[in-house]
Amino acid sequence: MTRKDIRREEAYFKLHNFLISETESGNISRQETVSMIPPLVLDVKPHHKVLDMCAAPGSKTGQLIEAIHAIEDVVPEGVVVANDSDNARCYMLVHQAKRLQSPCVIITNQDASIMPNLHMTSSDGSEKTNLKFDRILCDVPCSGDGTLRKNADAWPKWSASTGVNLHGIQFRIAKRGLEMLEVGGKLVYSTCSLNPVENEAVLHRLLNETGDSVEILDSSHLVPGLKYLSGINKWKLAGKEKNVLYKDFSEVPEKFHTFIRPYMFSPPEGVDNTKFHLDRCMRILPHQQDTGGFFVAVLSKKSLCPWESEKEHKAFNVRLDKDGEEDSTNGEHKNGKQGPPRKKPRYQGFREDPFIYFKEKDPAFDEVKEYFQLSDDLEAHMFLTRCKDVGKKNTLYFTSKLVRNLIQSNADRVKIINAGVKSFAKCENKGAICNFRLAQEGALMTIPFLSKRIIYPTKKDLQTLLLSSDIDHPPRLTDMEPHTLQQLNALETGSVAFVYKEGKEGKGEPNLKLEIVGWKGKESVRSYVPKSDRIHYLRLIGADTSKYEVNKFEIKRESILNEDANGSSKIIEPAKI
Repeated sequence: MTRKDIRREEAYFKLHNFLISETESGNISRQETVSMIPPLVLDVKPHHKVLDMCAAPGSKTGQLIEAIHAIEDVVPEGVVVANDSDNARCYMLVHQAKRLQSPCVIITNQDASIMPNLHMTSSDGSEKTNLKFDRILCDVPCSGDGTLRKNADAWPKWSASTGVNLHGIQFRIAKRGLEMLEVGGKLVYSTCSLNPVENEAVLHRLLNETGDSVEILDSSHLVPGLKYLSGINKWKLAGKEKNVLYKDFSEVPEKFHTFIRPYMFSPPEGVDNTKFHLDRCMRILPHQQDTGGFFVAVLSKKSLCPWESEKEHKAFNVRLDKDGEEDSTNGEHKNGKQGPPRKKPRYQGFREDPFIYFKEKDPAFDEVKEYFQLSDDLEAHMFLTRCKDVGKKNTLYFTSKLVRNLIQSNADRVKIINAGVKSFAKCENKGAICNFRLAQEGALMTIPFLSKRIIYPTKKDLQTLLLSSDIDHPPRLTDMEPHTLQQLNALETGSVAFVYKEGKEGKGEPNLKLEIVGWKGKESVRSYVPKSDRIHYLRLIGADTSKYEVNKFEIKRESILNEDANGSSKIIEPAKI
């Protein structure tokens, strides 16, 4: 709909405001329908180690994070490693992941086709092993011809031979994914393209090289009701010449042999195509469900790939040289001479702050633990800071034990962009007993582990707290109802958590549970919640949000008209230009 249509109808501009505020707070993610399918057929469980090889902008990553957090108020055993080769797009991933408040996410910036193995350290610290993933999402870069309905700009750029240029990088990424996959694990290969050279040709080449160690699975039962066509076994290739298609490599002119390769063609006649099971792939066409076009295939790794060695797969000691690369020759050539030192890799993009974990009995963490009576499940070494100077620890980030292990084992060999949930921030109130306060960005993960400093407000008091954040003067303690006031009076000045529950009291889980952070002063109380989140919570408790449901288009238009009528438009003097 156009802006003109939106501004005319109240229902439309209210919907417009709703979508903006809920998207900002992370409660809504707008995503193409078919792009939701790969994470569904990947079948992720909370204990799985998951790798998203080409993750940005992060919609599918969000689904993977939600899958490992299927059980609420529990830190999952699994992890999601979201990777992208583009440094700038990695920060889109950071924004997407922060909204979900997961301590089990690591965002890395590596070329997926040559992504280094991630190392894990044994519990006693004596051994490092290669991490193998249980689930890998391989949503590779593609020509995007399946998005032509919504992406009109793609029409003039498209050509029939575009997919041929991308076949090589798609194959290398998928092959590297199989190498990092655990035996018995699953890899989903997907593109938003319908060109077989980007889809079936890549898989046929993979299956040819892996032999019987990898097979394509039928995963239609995980998406019941989905309309799609089966993968194809025969296709033709388009070259650089217009209106020319090749059935076989023998038809390709010699001048194009470096562009079109034999492995891009469909299996020759007489070859048993049933063993490849390309028909188990899913081709989703735009007209079938009024969506974009998409290709999805689920691969299972039954045994090690032929080129993988048993030694690499099993636990092994590994010595790291200065740049963090595996060094099996102890820095020597085969002739016994000392080789030149390797250069450290040069990373593009921003230089990241270090990830410094707390040690046991750290005074800063002990202070937080005692003040909020943190559960013993949250140990000191699960929290980190991004500052080298111990005296300037402004923010504490919470990660799972597995994430900590991976960060500390790979800090010098993998470019880690972000990890952890912001849980505690430096307190600005100099008279506070504790130097840290709760941070709303990590409230969903932190508050369930508190045993102290928790307030259970009434609906009226919660509404007062949320609405008063727009006012310079916070509500006084005496403005609270007796039930809330009694709890507040029992606490000294400082950071508090507000937990509101509605429905099914004493009969299992409540229908509604809201967790926000705030501050109890000597005579007043306030909440520390961003505006978009406040609007969301007010909607959930049925409060009046009319003050936020303004027609922004009309307000801007009236403001311009008033300026013109009053002649208040500013005139810039030549000397000030």
